[in-house]
Amino acid sequence: MIIYGTFNVALVLLGAPFFEGLLRKITAQVQSRKGPPVLQPYFDLLKLLGKEDIEVGENAGMQRFAAYLSLASILTVATLVPMGSSVPMNAAGDSILLIYLLTLCGIATLFAGLAAGSLYSLVGMSREMMAMMTLEPLLAVALVISSINAGSLRLDAVLNGAVYSHSLPLSGLIMLGVMLFSLQGFVGRLPFDITEAETEIMEGPLLEYSGPKLALFKYLQMAKLMVYSGIFIALFVPWGNTLFYPVSVIIFLVKVLVLVLIITLVASIHPRYRIDQAIRYFAGMFIVSIGALILAVWGY
Repeated sequence: MIIYGTFNVALVLLGAPFFEGLLRKITAQVQSRKGPPVLQPYFDLLKLLGKEDIEVGENAGMQRFAAYLSLASILTVATLVPMGSSVPMNAAGDSILLIYLLTLCGIATLFAGLAAGSLYSLVGMSREMMAMMTLEPLLAVALVISSINAGSLRLDAVLNGAVYSHSLPLSGLIMLGVMLFSLQGFVGRLPFDITEAETEIMEGPLLEYSGPKLALFKYLQMAKLMVYSGIFIALFVPWGNTLFYPVSVIIFLVKVLVLVLIITLVASIHPRYRIDQAIRYFAGMFIVSIGALILAVWGY
């Protein structure tokens, strides 16, 4: 199982920039532009990692901590999510730990904005905090419903389509819609890339970062696209994980590709929401998810 966990980390590190490049290329095609090469994110990361690590201010230590914590937390999540196999590190945690680790990714961004100290980074940090308060509970409810239907908090039970146990319950169908309509927010893409809105607050929490630390935060954003897609697949469309291992990985990557295409098309045709619009949107999704939770408790 440790081998599978290591493979998942390698898969995210190697595959996340590719899907990011694919997203950029498709976005450009939809907007009638040529766009950058699909491999451009790899070159961008290598360039940033090769730059001088400039540190200013009194919070350089917190800046480094936030950068390391951001990528480390999402890669730890990758070891707990099935990506073409059973749950790799099933005995290492449960659904509650998974929720904590996913929240930790957002907390790392809060640390980054706080440590930078500029006005734009503090605005970005406040937006991230408000988004977390309305967005993260949606995933927590989805995992709780899956745990109720599975009768266990074990990851191998929860991340195996347990939302759909008991012959496609109404609660599972509702959460499928909620998670699908909230996926843009989880991966930080238009219309919900409010925290790093370049035209408004110039990358927000990441404004004062450059070089290797910026590369780690960019890697986090790319990895989120793949890891959250993996969680969505594990909760709602896990079929194929029991097949021969290389074949199951290919099936998993095809599913991720489909989700990336959906995310790209939505991002290409929607303008960015204001933070108040996003909060109202996710608050509505949360109310719907609470209804699904009540139905799950009642056995529906």
